[in-house]
Amino acid sequence: MAGRERSPRHRPWSVYRANTFDLSSEMMGLTLSGHSQDPDEPVLEFSLACSELAPPALERKPSSFVAVSCTTPPQAFWTKHAQTEIIEGTSNPIFLSSIAFFQDSLITQQTQVKLSVYDVKDRSQGTMYLLGSAMFTVKELLQDKHHRLHLTVRSADGERMGNITVIAWQMEDKRDERAPLSRLPDTIKGRMVLPVDESLTEGIKAKSASLCKDTLLKAAFGGAMSRMYRFPTTDGNHLRVLEQMAESTLSVNIPRQFVKLLLEEDAARVCELEELGELSPCWENLRRQIITQYQTIILTYQETLTDLHQYKGPAFKSSTLKSERKLEFMPTNLHLQRMRVQGERGYDHTYDVVTIGAAAAHHQGFKGNGLRKLIHKFEEAKKQAFEEHCSRESSPSSMVYVPQDVVRARELIPQINTLKTQVSYYVERLSRAAKDRSANALERTLGILTEKTRQLVTVCDNKLLASAIQALNAARPEFIASRGSPSHGPDPERVVVRNDQGSPHAKWSGRSSRASLHVDWHEEEWEKVWLNVDKSLECVIQQVQRILHKDKMASDGSEDVFELDQPSTASKKDGSPSVEGASPGEWSEALYPVLTTLNECVAMMSDKAKKSMVFLLMQDSAPTIGMSLMIQYRRDVVFCQTLTGLICGFTAKLRSCLHDNGFLRQLHTIGLLVQFEGLLSTYGEELSMLEDMCIGVMDLRNVTFKVTQATTVFAPDILPVITGNRDGFNVRVQLPSVLFDALPREIQNGMLLRVQPVLFNVGINEQQTLAEKFGDTSLQEVVNMESLVRLNSYYDQFKEVLPEDCLPRSQSQHCVPELLKFLNQNIHARKSKNVDILWQAAEVCRRLNGVRVTSCKSAKDRTAMSVTLEQCTILQQEHCMAPQVFTQALDCMRSEGCRRENTMKNVGSRKYAFNSLQLKAFPKQYRPPEGTFGKVET
Repeated sequence: MAGRERSPRHRPWSVYRANTFDLSSEMMGLTLSGHSQDPDEPVLEFSLACSELAPPALERKPSSFVAVSCTTPPQAFWTKHAQTEIIEGTSNPIFLSSIAFFQDSLITQQTQVKLSVYDVKDRSQGTMYLLGSAMFTVKELLQDKHHRLHLTVRSADGERMGNITVIAWQMEDKRDERAPLSRLPDTIKGRMVLPVDESLTEGIKAKSASLCKDTLLKAAFGGAMSRMYRFPTTDGNHLRVLEQMAESTLSVNIPRQFVKLLLEEDAARVCELEELGELSPCWENLRRQIITQYQTIILTYQETLTDLHQYKGPAFKSSTLKSERKLEFMPTNLHLQRMRVQGERGYDHTYDVVTIGAAAAHHQGFKGNGLRKLIHKFEEAKKQAFEEHCSRESSPSSMVYVPQDVVRARELIPQINTLKTQVSYYVERLSRAAKDRSANALERTLGILTEKTRQLVTVCDNKLLASAIQALNAARPEFIASRGSPSHGPDPERVVVRNDQGSPHAKWSGRSSRASLHVDWHEEEWEKVWLNVDKSLECVIQQVQRILHKDKMASDGSEDVFELDQPSTASKKDGSPSVEGASPGEWSEALYPVLTTLNECVAMMSDKAKKSMVFLLMQDSAPTIGMSLMIQYRRDVVFCQTLTGLICGFTAKLRSCLHDNGFLRQLHTIGLLVQFEGLLSTYGEELSMLEDMCIGVMDLRNVTFKVTQATTVFAPDILPVITGNRDGFNVRVQLPSVLFDALPREIQNGMLLRVQPVLFNVGINEQQTLAEKFGDTSLQEVVNMESLVRLNSYYDQFKEVLPEDCLPRSQSQHCVPELLKFLNQNIHARKSKNVDILWQAAEVCRRLNGVRVTSCKSAKDRTAMSVTLEQCTILQQEHCMAPQVFTQALDCMRSEGCRRENTMKNVGSRKYAFNSLQLKAFPKQYRPPEGTFGKVET
């Protein structure tokens, strides 16, 4: 290692990647203009290797690491910049973590770099001493012919303690590969400059969208920290690995939107109950009790929303705040973990994992069990109340509804609201077409209006609505007074359809207003209401047909006249009615009465139907309203956390795969697969957390995505927007126009993109040992089996409608069906801490273009072990990382990577919250290196 002029053939490191931007006029040497297009490119990157380090004692070889500090004149002090991993028991360590200076480092060629070599005597205690140090300037490194320096490590006394080699990474090999033959590189001021590599631009064709620079990702993620590594491969080359971890502004933004929607939904329910009208004393008392319960929960949502808007902290909730009431809707410690892998053959792959603390109601606690058991208890209580109701003699004022009726009622209310709105819209469109005297528009709009009105009639034509209306009528105060003397007068609120002189004419008759209800209501009366809608629609159809026929005859030169019995029609000079007049509003005047009648009939029918369903739901919820709202609030808290994680994952996935036609086709054809990996034990509080989380994940099935074009590129205008209610939420992801234009037509046209969530959980800590020996692991087994069924179903859908080439290429020895088979075998094996389940589920997810989410209690310690293991597994499996460095690479990522910094962000200590006794219960692959763990707050 002493020869400065060593042939590049024999270099211990393969020269691979450019290492500078022309950020400063003082930076020189390795600047390549093409790489100014890649914002993740460091200004300077070098690797370190030591040789002939002096052993501290004859009986022990050094366990060393290098700390890197720098100073730029006129600065008079040293600033620690980075350090390598610890390599044990060798005098000739080659470090895998490279030292990178990114664009914000502000280094110049005058910057001095100090390399301090330490020997670690005891990793667990952190005892170490300085062997020696060496210094160089950036200018010396850049001006060297091979961009490498061989320095002597000297102690404070000037004694030689060994050597250290600094190797700067550059584009040397790729320069030869990518320079077009037809165009030789130019030179500027004597320096070679490559043409811009378009694949690295931040536009649509970029292989990797930067978390720091990309417009979409920069709006959603921030505070990114980066670490770089160089790993040898089995073919003698090297991988360049960039590890990044970023927090997300969505951790606060999504809960704010979500709580606001809940507030509006529950306030609307209170309004619906208030609008039921006057009720008899017993029902009125019940209504007041339910409204009071809702108002209490609404007040809680209002306080939470205020707290979220007042929150000014970091864009993530630290693990120490997971039980904070004000922030309970925020996910705990949510980050995007990214690994970008670049190989010497020119490939560039990005792997993302969302890391999030267990989606659970930490503030509410777990003494009363988690959501899964609470929902089961609630359903049992409902069933018991139903059976007790059935055993009593039913009275006319108290109807009994089966659970299917309640589900149907919940579905009917939004259906009726939507169809009513659509009918009103097309009535207005028809009126406008008549005003414009557009025969084509009139005919086309009439067809749509007819379809929507008949859909509404079909929805309202059912016995459930008739019985619910009868029950609501029986709850009116006047019902008891008039029960014995039914009215024989004319029917109130009826539409009488007459045909005078061949002209259909619909008008209201009856002694009561639209809002009143007849006290002697029977099922036939409800039938008359929706039949009146049907009849009034027929009046509209006939009138439009007459207008169109008259227009056609007029255009053919016919002199036929169709007389209409309408007071608003044009008249001849002798006073007889006629439509032949030249009034511009003739068509509008002819249609106005029948359109008004149709609107009123539809409004009356919709109003009665909606009120009856609201009353039905009020009856159903009354016996268990307190428990229902308590569970619903807990469910809202949990769902908000899983929803935020999903949106983060979808945003990153969509941006990374924007050029992947296979993924986009799969997305709009069968939807998005999202796989949650859980590391929770099935013992104590974590069992209840798992009960919460499995419900929160499954509720994601009610989420759809829609991609739209952003109006501007400012961050607030391109953040996702949530709409909907608890029956279904839609997330509108807004893309800048340059990105939106790259989407397939189906997605651009607003197709709703479905979600298929799965959760696989395997407890790995000492509490799981207790659960397996003395407790119960059945929940974990059930959750894994249910998710396997859904995962198989998703893949079956894929095989039915999509070709295999939609999926990413893989170097794995096993195909997806084999992996699913192995996963099935492992789930049914009942093996202790069978982490093969997690590995195989994660691989299937990646192979099926899915979004990965990893979770433990706080997403800090066990999650760190999982994501680093996954990263190294991917490097070995997909990118041929040399197997002999697997363990060293894993320890390197765990000791010097981004996840170590995550512990600092959360608890102020760069230690994982494990102790030696705990780790003995962990699977070996999930144990951190010595010196990186200890007793800290979680």
